[in-house]
Amino acid sequence: MKSFNLLSRSTRPSVRRGLTARVLLGVAAAGLFLTACGVHDATGPGALASITVVPDVTLQIGGVQQFTATGLDANANIVAVTPVWSVVGGGGTIGATGIFTAGNTVGVFAGTVVATVGVLSGNADVTVIAGPLATIVVAPNPTLPIGGTQQFTATGRDAGNNVVAITPTWTVVAGGGTINPTGLFTAGNTTGVFTATVRAASGALSGTANVTVVAGTLATITVTPNPDTTVVLGTQAFVAVGRDAGNNVVTITPVWSVQAGGGTINAGTGLFTAGGTLGTFNNTVRATSGTIFGNATVTVIAGALATITVTPNPDTTDVLATQQFVAVGRDASNNILAITPVWSVVNSGGSINAGTGLFTAGNAGGTFTNTVRATSGVIFGSATVVIPQPPFVPLGAAQSHGILAGTAITCINGGLISADIGVSPGNTLTGFGPCVFTGVANLGNAVAATAQLNLTTAYNTLAGLACPPANAIVADLGGTTLAAGVYCTAIGIGVTGTLTLNGGGDPNAVFVFQAGSSLTTAGNVVLINQAQAKNVYWQVGSSATIGTGSAWQGNILALSSITLVDTATLLGRALARNGAVSLGTNNTITLP
Repeated sequence: MKSFNLLSRSTRPSVRRGLTARVLLGVAAAGLFLTACGVHDATGPGALASITVVPDVTLQIGGVQQFTATGLDANANIVAVTPVWSVVGGGGTIGATGIFTAGNTVGVFAGTVVATVGVLSGNADVTVIAGPLATIVVAPNPTLPIGGTQQFTATGRDAGNNVVAITPTWTVVAGGGTINPTGLFTAGNTTGVFTATVRAASGALSGTANVTVVAGTLATITVTPNPDTTVVLGTQAFVAVGRDAGNNVVTITPVWSVQAGGGTINAGTGLFTAGGTLGTFNNTVRATSGTIFGNATVTVIAGALATITVTPNPDTTDVLATQQFVAVGRDASNNILAITPVWSVVNSGGSINAGTGLFTAGNAGGTFTNTVRATSGVIFGSATVVIPQPPFVPLGAAQSHGILAGTAITCINGGLISADIGVSPGNTLTGFGPCVFTGVANLGNAVAATAQLNLTTAYNTLAGLACPPANAIVADLGGTTLAAGVYCTAIGIGVTGTLTLNGGGDPNAVFVFQAGSSLTTAGNVVLINQAQAKNVYWQVGSSATIGTGSAWQGNILALSSITLVDTATLLGRALARNGAVSLGTNNTITLP
């Protein structure tokens, strides 16, 4: 409360000096007046000397206070006044009746409320303090990685936006993380925008803030597909997904590599191409970003069937004989595939079991190119079958024998028979070793007996063939060239020098020589134009002698005995029905 009287100092110096002078003059005039008049009211107030304004008040913003102004004379008697109210130092506003309303600015406003009567005035102090809590502002509105922390602050304000001290209660109301009692927030593992999730409350009032949680740093890389199965030379696009510790996706651009074989990969795109080696390649495909990587396992399996190989190829099979064929399927990298082929014969030569591949040759000789076929789907493989032309005269069990005798086989030294040997009905074998045979010795056994029966049949067949008169042998055959056919004489056949047999381009051309008695040679047989030794037959009515150094070819079927003199060679067979077969020194017999 401030008041002014005649002797008091004004809060404004210039006003105080003028006021004092005027007051003194007024007092003097009044004394003269009273003396002159001689009239004095002992109980009435004198002239207004000061004004007192009350109270000195503390108000919240917007608060209202009725101020009162009291006038006093020089003797402190109350003088009724009707002041003019004003606010001179801020802090609010005041009405004509002295009702003060605090403004929104807090502070101490000394002497701001003024009541004025004429030249006199009094004043009072006003202290404006913050009003009740009106709002709470929470800050900041952050973007955090998962696991990231943020210290939040809550600022309380009154209706005039003045700060009001608060101790808020912190909560998270819409997810995004957790917060402790001091407002320290920790982002959770779920990414997203969490609107108005952090709340600070004081009483019934609260404020909120938004939190945006983004993926954290890369923690793992997952490669898919895993495991992957790819055929040889096949391709597979792999995908890598990066994630943070909360399993949120993190954008990455990985570098691709192959660690443990199995194929190759495009380092930029992740397109894998399987190699040609089958197997499981553990953790071989790798996607790397910085120091973080992920792997996938690849199993490479055989690819689609690309080829079928049929074996044996070529196969040589006698007429009516059987042969088991085998088919092996492979992919483009030559890896074996299991197949169940369908077997067929496409170029004749025999027949085949469609399920097993067991082939049975026909009764016609020839080369049947790519005739055996194994098929699986649209893929097939083939094999050629060669069926040697059957003997013009079947030899049966004698076919495998280089020597077949009736009584005995003898060899002096150095002989080599690359075949079976047999004796029946005898069983004598002399000179082995030093002579050698490569096959089986059938001595007086059932095989030899059968061979002799088959030899007899063949001998009789050859002897019974018709011989054209033009082919009668009338002289030594040495130095002659003969075409295929049956040639005969009632006596012996002699060959001194070279006998040339011309097949005429036919590998199946047959030459039959019928000798009524003997065959005696001092020369060679030469075969030309596809003539073959297996198709040459010497049917001898008594004995045959292949002279020293003779290079003989053909099958000798003699009624009695056969002799090979020193160094004579035979590409054919020495088959004697009743007598012995005798070898000298260094003879060779080879089956045709």
